[in-house]
Amino acid sequence: MNVYDSERMEDVLRPEGYQITEQPDDADLVILNTCHIREKAAEKVYSDIGRLRPHKDGKTKNGEEMVIAVAGCVGQAEGAEMMRRAPVVDMVIGPQTYHRLPELLKDVKEQRKDKSSARVLDTDFPVEAKFDHLPKVEKAKGPAAFLTVQEGCDKFCAFCVVPYTRGAEYSRPSADIIRDAKRMASEGVVEITLLGQNVSAYHGDDGNGGETTLGTLIRELDKIDGIERLRYTTSHPTEIDDELLTAHRDVESCMPYLHLPIQSGSDKILKAMNRRHTGDEYRSTIGRLREMRPDIALSGDFIVGFPGETDQDFEDTLQLVRDVKYSQAYSFKYSQRPGTPAATDEDQVPEEVKAERLARLQALLTEQQIEFNSTSVGKKMKILLERPGKQEGQLIGRSPYLQAVHVDLSKENIALDETGNKAYNSFMGRMVEVEILEAGPHSLKAVLVAD
Repeated sequence: MNVYDSERMEDVLRPEGYQITEQPDDADLVILNTCHIREKAAEKVYSDIGRLRPHKDGKTKNGEEMVIAVAGCVGQAEGAEMMRRAPVVDMVIGPQTYHRLPELLKDVKEQRKDKSSARVLDTDFPVEAKFDHLPKVEKAKGPAAFLTVQEGCDKFCAFCVVPYTRGAEYSRPSADIIRDAKRMASEGVVEITLLGQNVSAYHGDDGNGGETTLGTLIRELDKIDGIERLRYTTSHPTEIDDELLTAHRDVESCMPYLHLPIQSGSDKILKAMNRRHTGDEYRSTIGRLREMRPDIALSGDFIVGFPGETDQDFEDTLQLVRDVKYSQAYSFKYSQRPGTPAATDEDQVPEEVKAERLARLQALLTEQQIEFNSTSVGKKMKILLERPGKQEGQLIGRSPYLQAVHVDLSKENIALDETGNKAYNSFMGRMVEVEILEAGPHSLKAVLVAD
């Protein structure tokens, strides 16, 4: 979602005359778009601010002092503290206010003219929806694109800052989403990933006084010419309803992959986390999903060392992983986030215990990922070629199961471009059939299947 938000900030600023530069010395404005989900991510923001200080001490090419802005969830959660801790920062904005960037930048520049402090803090949750005030996206940047359909979360898991930094759940009207998806398709987008902090809870206005669920939305997007792949992330286990399950069964463009976090396999810890489901209820959802789509690949999120987690609680997590069998997963040590209920729990797990448990969990998850990838060897599948690889003649795409696939085109009879080199880039954005030759822990190697 931060990638999507960063692209929309670019859209907001382009009419004001801004364009992207890769060189800090050339920048009039630097925006750090931030994540507050773990302590390490938040601390990286301050490191980046320190690295930018020398660039700001100089002058940009037009003679004006650089503006440094912090956007996103760290800004939302720590705005006043950040202004105190990092005087070099000129502006802090939350994720609900980036549509107001031009107005806020104007405030900074006017304050500079008045020789005042020239600092702006805006972390309000405005009444108006930011999506209603964003300009039209100029052009899709590739064959795969993100599309935010829902923001915020009402679940209030004990470890999570999202309800405090992104706010309550908000679902965009389905007509707006379909309009954006049609525009993307007209610009060559083949794959769309629907985004939301709790995307499975999507309930957008259908324009007729009712609501559209995520399953229904997927069916509507499937009707758009040019859209061949649909994905969505991130979901909550309690909101995988029958309509969504049957969409996985019936809709060909709905990819056979689901990211469904559980965080722990222990019912005691799940209750303490306020996850609102048990381990067996999660297993039941997975079972029903596999009945609908037997080839579906699953990924998840896990937190080890949540306050009060015992050795047996952790063993319950390992057992759930063995039962489910993941194609990939994300796992982290519990990180205390200020303002969340679990942060003040006195029964914190020692760091060395968390580290040992995380190593064991990740070893099991890696073993499962390698096993899943190895089952692809010898199979033929369609992939979407999205970007060049590191080697000459290599392009990288994603399988239906979200695996990275490296395709070697160097031996193919590919036409030459005007410079006399093989026109590998002419394959970019194309859906091609490949045969998988090798599987590694994190990616596959493949060759084209002849037409």
